[in-house]
Amino acid sequence: MKTEPKAFILDNTDLMRPPHVPEIKLHLATEAHDLWLKTEDDLEAIGLPPPFWAFAWAGGQGLARYILDNPETVAGKRVLDFASGSGLVAIAAKMAGAAHVLAADIDPWTRTAVTLNAAENGVEIGFTGENQIGLRVDAEVVLAGDVFYDRDFAAALVPWFTALADAGKVVLVGDPGRSYLPKERLEKLAVYEVPVTRALEDSEVKKTTVWRFG
Repeated sequence: MKTEPKAFILDNTDLMRPPHVPEIKLHLATEAHDLWLKTEDDLEAIGLPPPFWAFAWAGGQGLARYILDNPETVAGKRVLDFASGSGLVAIAAKMAGAAHVLAADIDPWTRTAVTLNAAENGVEIGFTGENQIGLRVDAEVVLAGDVFYDRDFAAALVPWFTALADAGKVVLVGDPGRSYLPKERLEKLAVYEVPVTRALEDSEVKKTTVWRFG
């Protein structure tokens, strides 16, 4: 890496409470930070992939809210938070009583973001940078916030989620109406109106649904 992740994250984010999950503190970027304004070329120049970890996306906020309000979903269980980003959903799962939480994300910067955010909330979260898609997982519950934004990514996720559900795993997805959300095999669990940043989304509030993939 051309840039030291911990120092960069601390210099380019503020500790904030996502509006829909105020119980949790995260290092997030706002319009006040240069990180917000950097182009893809700027990010590449400093060795930084697109910083999805720097924002509390609507799908993650909705899923974290559901977990905190329904702790029995994860209490005492092994949990995988897939495409963890900031670690918001993983932290919510641990706060709700999960026995063990593993955050998974292929972006190497995410490890540092999750570690910092977990520490701020007084929880311990495991981390793996291994691509989980297609793997058998040890977890009893698989959580995925805002993952159906890309056609090819969604095409890879659907058969994997199907296999996990068929193996008896609880697979929960938080989604604010992304284009590639599969319409089949979904059971609606909750709907939230999640405040988001207009610069990231097409509105200031996103209707976000938590689904069980089954």
